[in-house]
Amino acid sequence: MTRSPAQDSDATLRAASASLRDQRSGGRRLSRSIGTRSAELKRANLGARIKRTIYALAAIFVAMTVGGLILNGIGFTGIVITFFAVIAALTILPRYPRASVPARATLAQGDLRSLVGRTELWLESQRRALPAPAVQLVDQLGGQLDALGLQLDGLRDDVPAAAEVRKLVGEHLPELVSSYTAIPQHLRGVAQGGSTPDQQLSESLGKISAEIDSVTRQLASGAIDNLAIKTRYLDYKYGGDAAQLEDHS
Repeated sequence: MTRSPAQDSDATLRAASASLRDQRSGGRRLSRSIGTRSAELKRANLGARIKRTIYALAAIFVAMTVGGLILNGIGFTGIVITFFAVIAALTILPRYPRASVPARATLAQGDLRSLVGRTELWLESQRRALPAPAVQLVDQLGGQLDALGLQLDGLRDDVPAAAEVRKLVGEHLPELVSSYTAIPQHLRGVAQGGSTPDQQLSESLGKISAEIDSVTRQLASGAIDNLAIKTRYLDYKYGGDAAQLEDHS
């Protein structure tokens, strides 16, 4: 059936609207790393996959050589088997397993150096569910977490400041995002108490961003003994914006 100009126009508008939504949600940026620490973890994972591929190829050719010496040649069947074994190794091993996204409950565990990278990986996995302003803030947080990570590299795990940082980065930040993603999508733009969950999320992420910057500056200046996360950030679970987000879920 021939399409009318009006139908073509509607289809074009729908396609343009879909493209615009993709761009507003971050587009292809959603697949990239938000920080150098998460990128390092991905590169380490890729390096391990490449090594396994090389070892597998070496094992295949060794087996082919040994089989040829024992059997005085591997014949056409052996060549075919070797060919498909090489193809399988080159196709599967470089792709799997991909860098796994850590569970939210485990982010605050482990050493401080890995805390930043694992939190960045987790945030990257959540970006597709976030509104465009929040995606931009998450990308900004990646750079701030990298800067914080440089200060954490010289910080002992047993000092009080380490516990404060774990709460902020490994608990309060992911808890805030999880409170938002738990809200049904059709309710995220519905105002309650004067603002929508979308707005509350962006406001709270902005506050955490400012606090991470403050903590980084304190650590850089050597004010470790005086480091304390402000009360309003420790209260995210029990009051303020996060509580409003939980009320929507």
